[in-house]
Amino acid sequence: MFDVLADGVVERVTVAPGEPVEAAGLRIEIFPVPGKAPLYLEGTVPAVGSETGETAGVMIGRGERKLAYVPGCAQLSPDLLERLGKAEILLFDGTVFADDEMIAAGVSSKTGRRMGHLPIAREGGSLAALRGLPAKRKIFVHVNNTNPVLVEGSPERGAVEEAGFEVAHDGMEILL
Repeated sequence: MFDVLADGVVERVTVAPGEPVEAAGLRIEIFPVPGKAPLYLEGTVPAVGSETGETAGVMIGRGERKLAYVPGCAQLSPDLLERLGKAEILLFDGTVFADDEMIAAGVSSKTGRRMGHLPIAREGGSLAALRGLPAKRKIFVHVNNTNPVLVEGSPERGAVEEAGFEVAHDGMEILL
């Protein structure tokens, strides 16, 4: 897959989880996140919620300021919540609002959790779990087109905004 990147133009660097690298004046560290193997590796009974490296987050820092980017997450462990609590800006998996929304929309036979994505709403959802974190901005990213938070004025969007979260959109600017 990396053959599309020209060796003479793009420098390839191996980055191990937990080992920060410096790039463009930023400190970047990847870390494992509870998730799921991609479809082509999952087998008949996928392990959802494992932290074996198939799903990762990134902490990006400039001085003391940090941004956490977690575009896919199957569950919020205490260790992950502690790590995310250090971020001033949080971009987090907003794939589905309700666990069964893709089934209800008739576009999939799988729940969000089965696909390795924690739903935003309800008990055990990311909205309640992340609400208490000190981040100045909390933004849902990787939002599926079935997710009603994409509809401005929807009750789901209102619940997210009332809790102090934003929904990512084209052209959104984030300054660190």
